[in-house]
Amino acid sequence: MKFAICNETFQDWPLERALDFAAECGYTGVEIAPFTIADYVTDITPAQRDEIRRQADRAGLEVVGIHWLLAKTEGFYLTSPEAEVRGRTAEYLGHLARFCADVGGKVMVLGSPKQRNLLPGVTTDEATGYAAEVIRTLVPVLEETDVTLALEPLGPAEGDFLVTTPEAVRLAEMVGSPQVRLHLDVKAMSSEAIPIAEVIRRNRAMLAHFHANDPNLRGPGFGEVDFLPILEALGEIDYRGWVSVEVFDYTPGVERLARESIEYMRACLEKLAG
Repeated sequence: MKFAICNETFQDWPLERALDFAAECGYTGVEIAPFTIADYVTDITPAQRDEIRRQADRAGLEVVGIHWLLAKTEGFYLTSPEAEVRGRTAEYLGHLARFCADVGGKVMVLGSPKQRNLLPGVTTDEATGYAAEVIRTLVPVLEETDVTLALEPLGPAEGDFLVTTPEAVRLAEMVGSPQVRLHLDVKAMSSEAIPIAEVIRRNRAMLAHFHANDPNLRGPGFGEVDFLPILEALGEIDYRGWVSVEVFDYTPGVERLARESIEYMRACLEKLAG
């Protein structure tokens, strides 16, 4: 199983130091949040993109892809009833796909609840239609760059659009492209009506990417979620993608979070193998 870690976990560390430490912990991949480089991905120069890729190569890490796609930006909205806003959003997502490919990534995780939640007067069905339009417009760039857009359902604590896995799957099916698939996140799945392992099994054909964390906003092993059945289910479906650690509460400290998260998951795999 391939383990990666999200670079914003390291907060204000220089990227090179963060990558070296991630490799030291045993990760083989890194997931980039573009806002850690610049507020707008269009401001990240070709030279900076090349350097990110070189630094990852030197550390022996693969750049998995990108997430937090619309963080710190303004003027973009996935479910806006305004055609101009939707067009602008699709264009910006295209820039993100090109950045993802430039740094060696293959997947971009579409979460960004603050840029997709239902606006006043917009129904869920209307919002789904608007989102499908934006993503269909993006598909040619995804095909050109060979990047997969992974739709991330987020629980009701974070928003009111795409709050369950079936809703994200429905949107992907409306778009109808193999470049648009599903992202699953342990924290978010903890609010679903069925066990996390069953969510994984039911969505094996659509699953493109996976975030490992806990509802307490820390890393795997730092809360009450048992990862044994989760990793077992990923093994059962022959998941070949990345399991990427993403945390939001840094209280335990960056080094503990990075090191102990992967140690815990490896210990779970050893138990399953034994």
